Amino acid sequence: MTQANQLKLNCDLGESFGSWTIGMDEAVMPHIDQANIACGFHAGDPLVMTKTLAMARKYAVCVGAHPGYPDLVGFGRRSLNASDAEIQSLVLYQMAALDGMAANQGLTMEYVKPHGALYNDMMSKDNVRQSIMQAVASYHRPIVLMLQGTPDAKAHRKEAQNYNLNIWFEAFADRCYEDDGRLMSRTKTGAVHNREKMLAQVKQLCNSGTVITASGKEIQLHANTLCVHGDNMEGVNAICEIRTLIEETT
Repeated sequence: MTQANQLKLNCDLGESFGSWTIGMDEAVMPHIDQANIACGFHAGDPLVMTKTLAMARKYAVCVGAHPGYPDLVGFGRRSLNASDAEIQSLVLYQMAALDGMAANQGLTMEYVKPHGALYNDMMSKDNVRQSIMQAVASYHRPIVLMLQGTPDAKAHRKEAQNYNLNIWFEAFADRCYEDDGRLMSRTKTGAVHNREKMLAQVKQLCNSGTVITASGKEIQLHANTLCVHGDNMEGVNAICEIRTLIEETT
């Protein structure tokens, strides 16, 4: 199977809450395969979750939980000093919330993709990653965990097998990579690609499963899905271009 055949498009959605509108979910949903839906801790609320799930059902989009640290003020982008047991419980709580609301609309939650600082901690701290794996694996039915595809993918897959856990690896369309396969910090210049570089990176991922790092090194990324962002109309248009590019290279 080629890299292009493996790549799906996933997007973080359902992140509005109360009187705050975040993202362009209605414009994005028709063009993606997987919707990572906020569960109320870093963003989202019950009404937004309901509406987002309804849109996913309308466009036959696979739904997954997008749990984060309990940090509405910081949008889940601040790392919290949570214990292993707390991480497991907060992930399970958010999974159960989305799963129940999805079932109410005849949908099935298929995967989990942590958000923001929780995602970053999962990739950089063994205990956080193992706590998340334990939480997902302990759910009452099989659920897939999505995590970043890096040169450590083989080790992460073996780690997941210890929990009898299936995983999907993701790459990022618009983010620059460091030589170790991690995402370049947003605080650094060039961390987010412009449109031209983004499309070039997607094409390279489709053709060879590799990306060019900030230093110019070519590294292999094991990716099943590609993260895209639809915060504005330019981003939505970019998703359409990425979809076309993937279909052309399949």
